[in-house]
Amino acid sequence: MQNKFNKITWAVAIAAVAFTSQANAGGYQINEQSVSGQGYGHAGRSSNVNDATIVFGNPAGMSFLDRAQLTAGGTYLNVNSKIRNVESERTGVVTAGGAPIGATSGPVNGTNEGDMVPGTLIPFAFYAQPVNEQLAFGFGVYAPFGSNTDYEGGFEGRNQGNYTEVRVISAQPTVSYRFNDQWAVGAGITYNRVNGELRRQVPVAIPDGLGGADITELDARVEGDDDNWGYNLGVIFQPVPETTLGLTYRSKVSYTLTGDFRATATDASLGVPEGTVVREDNASLDLTTPETVNFSVTQQMSDNLKLMAGASWTRWSRFDRILVEGENSDDPITLEPQNYSNAWAFAVGGEYQLNPQLALRAGVTIDNTPTNDATRSVRIPSDDRRIFSIGAGWTPMENLTLDVAYSYLTERGTHVDQTKTDTRELQPGVVSQVTSSYSADYKNEAHGFGAQLTYRF
Repeated sequence: MQNKFNKITWAVAIAAVAFTSQANAGGYQINEQSVSGQGYGHAGRSSNVNDATIVFGNPAGMSFLDRAQLTAGGTYLNVNSKIRNVESERTGVVTAGGAPIGATSGPVNGTNEGDMVPGTLIPFAFYAQPVNEQLAFGFGVYAPFGSNTDYEGGFEGRNQGNYTEVRVISAQPTVSYRFNDQWAVGAGITYNRVNGELRRQVPVAIPDGLGGADITELDARVEGDDDNWGYNLGVIFQPVPETTLGLTYRSKVSYTLTGDFRATATDASLGVPEGTVVREDNASLDLTTPETVNFSVTQQMSDNLKLMAGASWTRWSRFDRILVEGENSDDPITLEPQNYSNAWAFAVGGEYQLNPQLALRAGVTIDNTPTNDATRSVRIPSDDRRIFSIGAGWTPMENLTLDVAYSYLTERGTHVDQTKTDTRELQPGVVSQVTSSYSADYKNEAHGFGAQLTYRF
């Protein structure tokens, strides 16, 4: 069971962190680094220079700001999920010397309440400082990745996974240079810190002495972290003053996660007191989150109206397998194919300057998932998304702007179908093997409420 436990929990850890590179963008990549951009669906992420959040959107854009400014804010995400058409089964067998001495089969008792994603506030802060008409510096702190699913304690799919939390915080110093009225370039270095925790209830079959078996569960948990550097590059081109084209590249980031694993008895069925740690170990994995490319165009249609369109591409084909290695084993703990696909997202939006103090915004985003039906997990049961956004910017005085936005995300109904086999040696020559399966239909939606403040110096 030792290797099985590490295999399952770390395999999910990789999946969670990797999907986390798509949190509100076709998996679990967080898009919430700008509330002004949220209002028009981030359609002009690389080309529309509104405030200091351009440090993230396109570092080249800082040189188009006329003075120093600080932008800080956050978006609160409220996710709602419904689970329907659930089927589950658990088959366990206990063998002694290879011969069966007990067996059991039946559904997993439990609940399927849904709404397993807690409400979450995603904050950010950016500062941009023009030095002269060509050169500008900036700095940002934000969350590019993040995931949290917390099912109820009696969740019917708990043998597949019942808790996932992954957090990534990035700090980004940035510089940009404007060659002339048409061209500007920029670059940023990112320091990224990853933390994660995964939990699962692992079933174990115990012979009852009558040819049958009972099922107990172990609480398996893993925690890991790492940090590493990445970078981003940007370019802005204005062929005419009314048209701005922007292109941003964000690099891959390679991690080697290391952490602690432990499995704890939930009752006394294994001959040890409840709460006893029956297995603990160290494990490590190599993980590369994929690079992304964003292109957008902003067109000033009149003095008051500008329209934006953008496309983002993520190289998810890098995530083709899960390879986990243990500290005390020469053989891989797990080697599993994933075969993810590269993913696209598309957005259109606009902004209308109603008067010198008030700007109104709206946008629509089509966000395709990199996941596939064969490997979709209860930890991240997501699919293709449509996002509808509105927003406004209010400038009561020349130096101060308050931006607010609301987004509604609706996801295509999706299906999860998972099966796991857990093996544990109860005593020398006596082995428990339990195969658990869980399938269900998921329907997810989310509401995002954002607010940010920009102060110009």
